[in-house]
Amino acid sequence: MKSAKDKKPTRQRRAGAADATTPNGKPVKGMKKSEYEERLRPLHVRLTEVQRWLLATGRRLVVLFEGRDTAGKGGAINAIASVLNPRYCRVVALPKPTERERTEWYFQRYVAHLPAAGEIVLFDRSWYNRAGVERVMGFCSETEYQRFLRECPVFERLLVDDGILLFKYWLAVDQALQEQRFAERVEDPLKRWKISPIDLAARAKYKEYGDARDAMLRATHSPEAPWYLVNANDQRRARLNMIQHLLDSLPEHRMPEAKVELPPLEGKLAVEDIRGPAIAVPERY
Repeated sequence: MKSAKDKKPTRQRRAGAADATTPNGKPVKGMKKSEYEERLRPLHVRLTEVQRWLLATGRRLVVLFEGRDTAGKGGAINAIASVLNPRYCRVVALPKPTERERTEWYFQRYVAHLPAAGEIVLFDRSWYNRAGVERVMGFCSETEYQRFLRECPVFERLLVDDGILLFKYWLAVDQALQEQRFAERVEDPLKRWKISPIDLAARAKYKEYGDARDAMLRATHSPEAPWYLVNANDQRRARLNMIQHLLDSLPEHRMPEAKVELPPLEGKLAVEDIRGPAIAVPERY
């Protein structure tokens, strides 16, 4: 018989919910999936209202998701995007710059992904790569880094002055939970792709990333484009808190939904024929 020490952690344990803490370090009980889904649904309804409001008014919304590896940026983004019309809501997760992009103005490749009227753009990491991974891993020079810290507030002020609604969220995770989530990714073949060589190298630089984050916040937190910090030790609570904050921070956006009625069909309901010249997929399930 296996000892308690040898038993594999449960899914909730691996996800870090059982070890979640408040910002002051006190442990809290991880939120159950059923409670999470119940609380998420009304927020999803309001997100669809936001999208209708943006389309009706032509406003533009940009949300940046930053944070350490395993903080839950992708899950938070998916919690928002999953219920929105993908024609007007885009997720932007850029790969490392090409050789040509390295010679451009640093913000240039991000500008190309900014929203048009009625659109939402969710950045899974953003131009703040320069203040984070590039700074810590030595992928940019000191001159490039200092230039970024000077130019970034100006760049964001231009976006806000042009009418873009800009929100910047940093998802914070304790190192113990980060390690736990890394281990989960190693074990789970569906999550293993999330671990890159850079992620592995960054594991030993938790303090360096913390110092870079603090310097970034000091230089780029402004009245026009403030930073919002999210305790992401419990990922479900983090998503709910972040979405609730976003909804509460937007201008009034309540939009009545047009009533849709399905008129009755006449005649017998048809059955689609899957025979013919095309090849039918075998029904194995």
